[in-house]
Amino acid sequence: FILRAINTIAIMKIGYWLAAAVAAACCAPPSFALSFSRAKSITRSNFIQSTASAIFFSDIVASSPACAADKDKMQENPRYIENEVQMKYGDDSKGNPRTRGVLVRRFTGDSTPYSFKTSPVSLVKEWPESPPFTQKDFFRADEGDDENFYTLPRLVYHIDEPAVASLTQYYRANIKPGSSILDICSSWISHYPLEFKDNMKRISATGMNPLELMANDQLTDYEARNLNINPALPYEDNSFDVVTCVVSIDYLIKPIEILKEVHRVLKPGGKVIISQSNRCFPSKAISMWLNMNDRQHLELINGYLQYAGFGKANAYDITASVPGERFNDPMFIVEVTK
Repeated sequence: FILRAINTIAIMKIGYWLAAAVAAACCAPPSFALSFSRAKSITRSNFIQSTASAIFFSDIVASSPACAADKDKMQENPRYIENEVQMKYGDDSKGNPRTRGVLVRRFTGDSTPYSFKTSPVSLVKEWPESPPFTQKDFFRADEGDDENFYTLPRLVYHIDEPAVASLTQYYRANIKPGSSILDICSSWISHYPLEFKDNMKRISATGMNPLELMANDQLTDYEARNLNINPALPYEDNSFDVVTCVVSIDYLIKPIEILKEVHRVLKPGGKVIISQSNRCFPSKAISMWLNMNDRQHLELINGYLQYAGFGKANAYDITASVPGERFNDPMFIVEVTK
């Protein structure tokens, strides 16, 4: 009963914070003050206790040792990190400054009981010379303004922890230190290993919500952009070694145009890593995606890439194995080199 009460109060409190933030945003430009600190691996009970503490006493419950950057030490990294994200509105001479904090929990992808393997998936569909898609294929149940849909920051995960961990481990094994990375359709997390912040040359991002991007502490720079309206990427030719896109390509109504831009900003020899699960916002996913299975999704992404100027891609099933669990979110990769 106590835990239910705490969870209920937490939900009500967060709802109040978001409502207050929206109301304040109507009368003053928002700014975003962030407070991050890395925490030790925590248990569910400790997390609930610290959440309750944050609710009732406004404490920032996070203190941590330095995170290991070496691949061989990945099991020394904490499994979870707690951050308090503080949103400040009306921070000017005429405004009425208000600060609201939201406690978020990040999956690091490390120190988990999961096991990982990469299994190749054959791509067999032969695509015609010209794209066979029609306007109906890209119809969405909700054709309303995407910027309205994504106005409020969603500091949550859209795939489960095993899927996150499998993607993090794939990135660690397949992206070289010193790379320049672009994460398109990004948010408050990019699922990169903890050490990427320190050992990559640059991590840039585009995404729908500027507040979510500001909360992403792995980014070097970012630009909020609705690629469904303006598919042009705000970067020079041959700028990046790797471009990633996580569980988002199903929302793009101009995927070939956007991937042509990805091709432009990639360096020769650079690669695209598109990851996909089976979760989505059905109202925002395109029609033909909703009528396909996981295997067909991979073939479709390969088709997009070919029409954007890439060669044939490689696909992999990187779904994590979870002890004692038969069902968890799948995770697939489609990867191609420029």
